[in-house]
Amino acid sequence: MRVLAIDTALAACSAAVLDTASGDILAGESLPMLRGHAEALMPLLARVMKQSGVAFPDIDRVAVTTGPGSFTGLRVGIAAARGIALAAGKPTVGVTTLAAYAAPQLAADENTPVIATIDARHEHVYLQVFGHGSRSLAAPRLAALSEAARAASEVPSRIVGSAAEAVAALLSKDAPAPLLVEAREAPDIAWVARIGAHAPEAQSPPKPLYLRAPDAQPQNAAQLPRR
Repeated sequence: MRVLAIDTALAACSAAVLDTASGDILAGESLPMLRGHAEALMPLLARVMKQSGVAFPDIDRVAVTTGPGSFTGLRVGIAAARGIALAAGKPTVGVTTLAAYAAPQLAADENTPVIATIDARHEHVYLQVFGHGSRSLAAPRLAALSEAARAASEVPSRIVGSAAEAVAALLSKDAPAPLLVEAREAPDIAWVARIGAHAPEAQSPPKPLYLRAPDAQPQNAAQLPRR
């Protein structure tokens, strides 16, 4: 199976092509950025596809990060994935950013807890905790930074994601020391591809996983009255 993976959910614009037969990433590229995903994605995809030697019709599925993450970034990546999958007549699957952060740690050791975190600003994080057997202990959620620190304090854990250092800094001196603190601004696109290769085919196109309302709200009071 050949999987095209796309990630524009956080602070990078990334794509990769995975060949599951060999287990190799045929091509991949990741550009750090906070804004400009819409302008960067299509040229990046063209470069990755050319380097991989795989044509769009020969892709077997498209995997895309669905969040949580940037409202605009999520829409860019999901729209591109849907369009490519529709044109190629292939399925598209969604991968959460929290699962993508946790995946390499769970692949190395599925029995030690992983605290996956993403900075949600205002002393909050997007949080998901994975326990024994890589099992998710709760659905992804918006949580106070202090709540994430409490989760990491229960047993020796690995803390990953863009808020990993902030969570680790709140651990009390009496808490077990984290086994790992890995702060990345965006997940590894190779793991988005690997999760996407094993995900069940979606019954409907992937949808954004926002977990919170947008910070920007319509300014109704500023609207001019109609005549």
